[in-house]
Amino acid sequence: QLQLVESGGGLVQAGGSLRLSCAASGSIFNINAMGWYRQAPGKQREMVATITSGGSTIYADSVKGRFTISRDNAKNTVYLQMNSLKPEATAVYYCNLLRRWVAYWGQGTQVTVSS
Repeated sequence: QLQLVESGGGLVQAGGSLRLSCAASGSIFNINAMGWYRQAPGKQREMVATITSGGSTIYADSVKGRFTISRDNAKNTVYLQMNSLKPEATAVYYCNLLRRWVAYWGQGTQVTVSS
């Protein structure tokens, strides 16, 4: 059993910052990558940022230079620091973990950016 618990969402004004956290528990081994996805109303879920087991990072073009993904292996936690937030970042943000190429998802946390 593997569980992902997200925290850190909320309401912020445009230009502000938020940090999301995702703590993994349970069968944490053979992890390929962890990351963050988001889904805005009426839109498909999209990848925001990913960090691989080797530490490589991948970002969506729309967030490059403003968002930073990081991890704390001792705490089995991945973070998403979001700076200079824009209203179009409003969405439910989901933590994703890839283990043996099988995807696991958190319950999601709402991020709302007001203009």
